[in-house]
Order: sequence, then C-alpha cells, then structure tokens
Amino acid sequence: MASTVHTTIDSPLGALLLVGEESATAPGGLALGSLSMTGQRGAATVQPHWRADAAAFATVTDQLQAYFAGDLKEFDLELRYGGTEFQRRVWQAVDTVPYGTTTSYGALADRIGAPRAAVRAVGTAIGANPLLIVRPCHRIVGATGALTGYAGGLERKEYLLAHEGARPLALG
Repeated sequence: MASTVHTTIDSPLGALLLVGEESATAPGGLALGSLSMTGQRGAATVQPHWRADAAAFATVTDQLQAYFAGDLKEFDLELRYGGTEFQRRVWQAVDTVPYGTTTSYGALADRIGAPRAAVRAVGTAIGANPLLIVRPCHRIVGATGALTGYAGGLERKEYLLAHEGARPLALG
C-alpha cells in the first residue's frame, strides 16, 4: 500500500493542505489526492498515520506557484480519483472547462448526458471535489452567471475567476 504524505503551503488564498500518495508513475513520484483550504467545507484533516513530507510535493508546489504567478493554465499532475462513478463523470467534465472560462451547472449536466433534473446532483458532486484549484470547480457558475457554491468560499471562487480573467473582481 502506498504511503500517504502531506504538507501545507502558503498561497494567495491562504494555507493549502496537500495530501498525496507515493506513485512510481507520477511526475515527481507523487499522486495528488486532496488539495484543501483553511475553513473549507469538507476539508481534509491530517491523520496520525500520514507522514509530513514537503519535498514530495515539489512538482505540485511548483505548478501551484506557477498558476498563481499567471504562468500556468493547465496542471500536469497525476491525481488520485476517489468518489462514486457519477462523481468521477462530473469531475472529468469539470476538468475540461478551459482556464479563463466558466460554464453552468446545467451545461455541465448536459455535457455528461445527465437530465436537467440532475443539476442538483451535479452540484453536489462538484461540492465533493477533493482537489480544489487543480480540478477547476471554481469555473462552474449558476445559469445566470451568478456565483453559487464553492467549498472554499465564494470570496475565493471570485478570486480564482478574476485571477484567470473570467471575472473582474478580486479577493479582499
């Protein structure tokens, strides 16, 4: 069984907790399983059997720093996928929403072939995303373009969209 490792890094959004598993196939030898923010609904919490290892996250940290510097638009990381089959379908669709753009929950439901009645289920699946920023659930908005739901908080969602040029407002 792969060893679970963690570290915390600073970002413009505050502290980010990174959790991953050692992987022989991943860039830098680590598959990212969770990226969560301080105060986030459903955030990961460090477990006693996890090992602190900042060096293991060098590739992840470098890519996050490049993203926040405006030099990276698409992450190239091996991710650990948990979740249900439906959640994985939703998350894979979220992964296709380009940097600097948004789409609605309804359009995302259409993209995965789910009926319009499933929009709430799509929103719930997005809310269960364990990989904030890297899996860009911040790019999903309400049908009118309104900001709705973000496990890290709407202020952070607004910041991320502004950072990507999809929204004019900034954090703070």
